[in-house]
Amino acid sequence: MQLFYSPDILSDIIPQQVQLGEEESAHCVRVLRKKAGDTIQITDGRGGLFEAVVNNNDPKKCLVTIVSASGIMPRKSYRLRIAVAPTKNIERFEWFLEKATEMGITEITPVICEHSERTVLRTDRLQKILISAMKQSMNLHMPVLHESVKLSDFLEKEFTGQKFIGYVEEKQEVLLKQRYQKGSDCLVLIGPEGDFSKDELKEAKQKGFEAISLGNSRLRTETAALVATMTINLLND
Repeated sequence: MQLFYSPDILSDIIPQQVQLGEEESAHCVRVLRKKAGDTIQITDGRGGLFEAVVNNNDPKKCLVTIVSASGIMPRKSYRLRIAVAPTKNIERFEWFLEKATEMGITEITPVICEHSERTVLRTDRLQKILISAMKQSMNLHMPVLHESVKLSDFLEKEFTGQKFIGYVEEKQEVLLKQRYQKGSDCLVLIGPEGDFSKDELKEAKQKGFEAISLGNSRLRTETAALVATMTINLLND
């Protein structure tokens, strides 16, 4: 099934007319050659799945009419947020975003640390990757991608739930899977290739983060972030 995305759908109003974004319009009209009268499936990224009829074949502003609600995918009972330092090779970070979205992550925050090698991100490109991964996986829930933030500022934000920091400079005996409580909201901090500084680790611990291990291997940043995502998902299955 080909799935399209529009965040503008009002789930309690049917029928309603919606204009697809430029990327979705081009995919619908130019790539899949949909024309007026064709039926497509569309999601609002909040768990809703709808049936819609194409109104025109404008590749930049394709209009569709939502004609019925096909179903609702409920949210998971827990929230998983990964705060991770962007990698120097942006393709690795994009790979993490794609796979984490397929697994149903809730929120992602790029954090800038003392040892970060990348401090600038093109969030428009990253957003497209999230949309594509959501549609491909039929997840129907769009993760929230926050703007990048300095770690010191991020640590000042409130979070209700378990908080962990993956720190590899010193050997950690406690594994994430041993400390996480099934069903709990969870925030995991993953540092850059050069790891968190000792001052950053100290500050995180003062803010209630517990240092944990993700296993015996020394993992790349994007791999560690994905392992943390998989661990929480598996423990909640």
